[in-house]
Amino acid sequence: MTGRRQAREIVLHGMYAYEILERDINRIFDELTEKSKLGHKHLEFARYLLDTIIDNLEFLDKEIIRLAENWDLDRIAVIDRIILRIALAEMNFMPDIPEKVTINEAIDMAKLYSTHESSSFVNGILDAAITPSSSID
Repeated sequence: MTGRRQAREIVLHGMYAYEILERDINRIFDELTEKSKLGHKHLEFARYLLDTIIDNLEFLDKEIIRLAENWDLDRIAVIDRIILRIALAEMNFMPDIPEKVTINEAIDMAKLYSTHESSSFVNGILDAAITPSSSID
């Protein structure tokens, strides 16, 4: 498993604890990374990704709602919502990460941490994020 994959998983666990337990995100991150064997570079990546999500949570949730037509945000499973936030944060605020890498990582996390159907759902939402919508002029 790559360092960035592990960093993303730390962010997933941290965001889940933040969402469910409503605890201080900094304390959660410190607790998760305390026992981590990630190197400094990957811990910095995890911290930057987490901060990006927290700082842009409203934007990311609006994007999820926009892309998940006919879905209310609260109807989307918590894990799927967090995976989408991670991926959309990377896609919108980390241009150095190829979109295909971000999508593959999100799909893999959905397969590992969510339901059987979640990987297809996550893939569909993220595909919509990179596919230009056709407009009628």
